[in-house]
Amino acid sequence: MHRVLVIDDDVELCELVAEYLLPEGFALESVHDGAQGLARAISGEHEFVVLDVMLPSLGGFEILRRIRAVSNIPILMLTARGDDIDRVMGLEIGADDYLRKPFNPRELVARIRAIQRRTQAAEQPKPAEQRTLIVDDVEMDLDSRAVKSKGQAVEMTSVEFGVLEILLRSAGAVVTREHLVKSVLGRRLLAYDRSIDVHVSNVRRKLGPTRDGTERIKTVRGVGYFYTRLDAWSHDEGGG
Repeated sequence: MHRVLVIDDDVELCELVAEYLLPEGFALESVHDGAQGLARAISGEHEFVVLDVMLPSLGGFEILRRIRAVSNIPILMLTARGDDIDRVMGLEIGADDYLRKPFNPRELVARIRAIQRRTQAAEQPKPAEQRTLIVDDVEMDLDSRAVKSKGQAVEMTSVEFGVLEILLRSAGAVVTREHLVKSVLGRRLLAYDRSIDVHVSNVRRKLGPTRDGTERIKTVRGVGYFYTRLDAWSHDEGGG
């Protein structure tokens, strides 16, 4: 049974979410205080966190920062504000996805399942020839899920890792936003949805420029992105 932690001070909303999650096979724990929610989120007892932005004692963004300092547990943010800045900030800090209140509980279930499918797929063993991806001075170990840029370790969330893997595999070719959203977030691209763009921006910032000073990930306006290919290949660490 999948253990989900909901951190939200709206008791009625938590009860509504429970009505939909429990029949779907989820074990649900609800916490209505920010500080207590943080303690439960980093306890290691859950597989997924649903986190509200506005909370008493400790805000959602600060909770997200502290969780990400110690854990890559999947996190879906809830925001009641209409301003995009909340959603962008949450994604920049490390949220996997977000939902705007009010939302359809069925959509929440669908988002959770989509993120879980992506997380579980990432944990499946890869064929030997695909264990390592290297494009120029960026190296990606698919077994340990470690990333290096210019020989230095780069910390990435599970979504950012997924974005980078797709871009590296398609280095030199355009990857559409629709493909990234479907492959990494496990859902269709929605109108005015900029979440994947924030994730790509995070990856770009963390990797820094290429060795010749150009951007690694370039935007193709209205289409998607492509990773600048200077020297790309994949190999099996155990092979010759």
